[in-house]
Amino acid sequence: MDFEAVYHFLFESYAGLGVLFAATIVICLIACVIMERRTRQIYKNHEKSEDDWSFFDDDDDDEE
Repeated sequence: MDFEAVYHFLFESYAGLGVLFAATIVICLIACVIMERRTRQIYKNHEKSEDDWSFFDDDDDDEE
């Protein structure tokens, strides 16, 4: 298969676009796993304090 056929498959067909989309998702997932492991190794003894911010923190508790 030559370069033109590969280009046509990847960028001009629905199946090729699906392959590109799936490959992007897999590459991003692998990068996230690697970065998460490195972060856990660096901050393995981190203890949570009152000043820690959390994305899932419920702010409704402060209003009561």
